Amino acid sequence: MNIVVGITGGIAAYKAVGVVRGFVLAGHSVQVIATEHALRFVGKPTLEAISRNTVHTDLYEGVAEVRHVALGQAADLVVIAPTTANTLAKLAAGLADDLLGNTVLATTAPILLAPAMHTEMWRNAATVANAALLALRGYRFIGPATGQLTGTDVGPGRMSEPDEIVTAGLALLAEVGGASGAGGVDSGAGGVDSGAGGVDSGAEDLAGLRILISAGGTREPLDPVRFLGNRSSGKQGAALAEAALSRGARVTFVGAHLEVEPPRGTEVHAVETAEQLRAEMLALLGEADVVIMAAAVADYRPREVSPGKIKKEKTGDILTLELVKNPDILAELAANSAPNQTVIGFAAETAGTRDELLELGRSKAARKRATYLVVNRVGFTEGFATDSNTVIVLDTAGHIVIEATGSKLSVAHSILNVLAQPARSNPPGAQ
Repeated sequence: MNIVVGITGGIAAYKAVGVVRGFVLAGHSVQVIATEHALRFVGKPTLEAISRNTVHTDLYEGVAEVRHVALGQAADLVVIAPTTANTLAKLAAGLADDLLGNTVLATTAPILLAPAMHTEMWRNAATVANAALLALRGYRFIGPATGQLTGTDVGPGRMSEPDEIVTAGLALLAEVGGASGAGGVDSGAGGVDSGAGGVDSGAEDLAGLRILISAGGTREPLDPVRFLGNRSSGKQGAALAEAALSRGARVTFVGAHLEVEPPRGTEVHAVETAEQLRAEMLALLGEADVVIMAAAVADYRPREVSPGKIKKEKTGDILTLELVKNPDILAELAANSAPNQTVIGFAAETAGTRDELLELGRSKAARKRATYLVVNRVGFTEGFATDSNTVIVLDTAGHIVIEATGSKLSVAHSILNVLAQPARSNPPGAQ
């Protein structure tokens, strides 16, 4: 595939070398477009050596071959890393005063932006508005992450790591099949991905909102030693809590066997089993504006729990267990929610293809009747206990609201962005 990597003038430009290298090692042809300011941070020879192609910088180079549009027309994917606050503003305004701006306007390929700037700049109302506008136009975002910035500053605004950006870019390529598109249109679903694709709005846009979040995995005891459970670590739920707190929400956190610490500032309730989780969530439901059911609930529990350790000497070579189905907590929360409450559920599936994942997700969305359903693929090496995630958010009618790939914190912000838009039963373009 032909990938254009745009590099703009921020200190994180040095990390773009790793982005270019990652795409090259993945077997793709990479054309680098560096702005004049980007070359103040990273040298042209380095970029040419890594990309194995001439670096493009000047709008007026290659006029005879109409390079200012040819690069965009030939691209299967455009990645801009870092994307500075200035670049976000120019993209939102549709400016084309340099080669990168012309390329963006000339392409129909999906565009992935990796913001990088100081926290105050990321949280500025102008930047928030620009990022939201670009997201509505179908641009995808990866990050920014929270961490060490230039100098002694720490906070949201750090560019995602190169491997995360490459992973997100390759996932986006796979999603659209390398074909040109509007960077977010899902023609199969008949809906438009208008989600913020990982944008952390930065502002306290959820101020005062009461959010109830469950996380982790329930365990159903067989005896005092053993249990039936799952591989959920609670990382995505904890990331949702962290993101919600950073945006001004009040968070109540119900955790089941977490491998991570809940963020400071949350009201924490610990549970063990599905029955305990159900009781806690229903008891707290009336106090919440938003309920996010991110916990992985064991589907079955033993009919009987042995009071003592089950001995293999007594059971022999085969142990037969009789299991009973656990309650459907998400469906019950949705059924008991008030009209002004938002209920967001999760569906982890081992689907082989995106189409199969969507089919399973839409079927589950119809059954559960939650406001939104976050669908993600899981397996031995993805989804559970990892630091990144790829999700598709569906509304009750099964239409795609957003898709996001990146760190679990970045994905958490994408999910929370749906709270800024009404639930859609018949979105524009739906069929």
